[in-house]
Amino acid sequence: MFVRQLKHKNGRIYIQAVEKSHGRYIVRKSFGSANNESELKSLISKAEDWIKKYQGIIELDFDNERLHYEQVLNTITSHRLVGVELILGKLFDEIGFNAIGDVLFKDLVLYRLVFPKSKLKTTEYLSRFAQKNYSEDEIYRYMDKLYNTQKELVQQISYQHTLKILQQGIQIVFYDVTTLYFETDQEDDFRKTDFSKEGKHQNPQIVLGLLLSDGGYPLAYDVFEGKKYEGHTMLPIINGFKEKYAIEKLTVVADSGLLSKANIEELVASGHEFILGARLKNETQQCKEKILSHSFKDGESIVLHKGNYKLIVNFSQQRAKKDRYNREKGIKRLEKLIKNNKLTKAAINKRGYNKFLTMKGSMEVDIDAEKIVQDQRWDGLKGYLTNSTLPKEKILENYNQLWLIEKAFRIAKTDLKIRPIYHYKQRRIEAHICLNFVAYKIYKELERYLKQKKSDLSAEKVIEIAQSIYQIEITTPTTKEIIRKVLLLTEKQKKVASIFNFGC
Repeated sequence: MFVRQLKHKNGRIYIQAVEKSHGRYIVRKSFGSANNESELKSLISKAEDWIKKYQGIIELDFDNERLHYEQVLNTITSHRLVGVELILGKLFDEIGFNAIGDVLFKDLVLYRLVFPKSKLKTTEYLSRFAQKNYSEDEIYRYMDKLYNTQKELVQQISYQHTLKILQQGIQIVFYDVTTLYFETDQEDDFRKTDFSKEGKHQNPQIVLGLLLSDGGYPLAYDVFEGKKYEGHTMLPIINGFKEKYAIEKLTVVADSGLLSKANIEELVASGHEFILGARLKNETQQCKEKILSHSFKDGESIVLHKGNYKLIVNFSQQRAKKDRYNREKGIKRLEKLIKNNKLTKAAINKRGYNKFLTMKGSMEVDIDAEKIVQDQRWDGLKGYLTNSTLPKEKILENYNQLWLIEKAFRIAKTDLKIRPIYHYKQRRIEAHICLNFVAYKIYKELERYLKQKKSDLSAEKVIEIAQSIYQIEITTPTTKEIIRKVLLLTEKQKKVASIFNFGC
């Protein structure tokens, strides 16, 4: 393309930007006429500037549209996934994890949310879609670094951000444990075969303890060897958390699996209040009779005193319906096994609904109807042991937030694919858990951000949309200027871009 000067018979000189295409000269833009040298220089300068811009960002002429589309496409030098960085990366930075400063750490965390596969497959995905090239060795060396230097830092960053969200001190914490299994038959000092919450009793496992705040934001975690009794995991995490952040008093909420005399005594000795799920059927006969003699209405609670503690018993019609359904389902399973002679000796134990079985004679197994009748009396009843000074309604409300920690474990296992774990070195196992802890923190922040923006999109949906947002780079032929453009092609992409303020 060039500047053409046309002299008119009236003496004026007309300035045009002209392009030659297929043997023809096409006027792309006219800039007027000049009557003297000064005007001529000004118009020529304008025309030259316009040509430079035109060659970088080609304006389409519908008379020759196909040609110009091809010219634009020929200048594309890069096409890569950017939605993950623009959405999840924004939250990563706002939480404060960018203080760690390692790009690889950020990539491993973000792509845990969108592509939770092995480290090798993660490198392939990053290379193919994000044009980021890491070797598997780089990743493993970084995981060793992560274990050695950054595990405590990520928990501290998560705590400080949660503190800012809640706009008050941490006063109540929720604790629970789960098990994570390995795809191997080999045990070691850390990975042990034991009772698995996931039914993987034949696989070595580790125990993961997680501490959440009010609202379900992750605060701290630790991992223990696979045979560790879950009741012995709670106090080390809680006391370490309290000491690290100089917290004077905490209310600890946990389910009945962590209810033990030793735990209660240590919680009290450490100055904590507690709300623990109670095992009503393990109470004294006098206490059980008092509970069962009460005619509960739906939603009603009674308070029984046990020394310095309170036992709150609540009845829910919905819970009673669920208890009844689960029991009937379990009994049908037992009846089917008995009928088909498939109830083996190994199945006779006191777990689950096998408690309804009884031995008749030396060989015959049957279902004990009286045990079922006795069990029905407890339908809908739930107990809570506490030393809290809160009103009973607030105690129940706090305990009911434990579902948030169950949700955290579900997301970690289902969405983040935290298990099965394929690492065998303890430091890399712990680094793997650390990456998942940070990924879950970002997931929770994404939920909070969407709620704050009053969006009807779920976190899962936004993560899905993020994986469809790409950016192209164009290098202008003449000036070699690089121009980047985020492609927002669908209404959902545009909606997400508006929420997170990019691509506009």
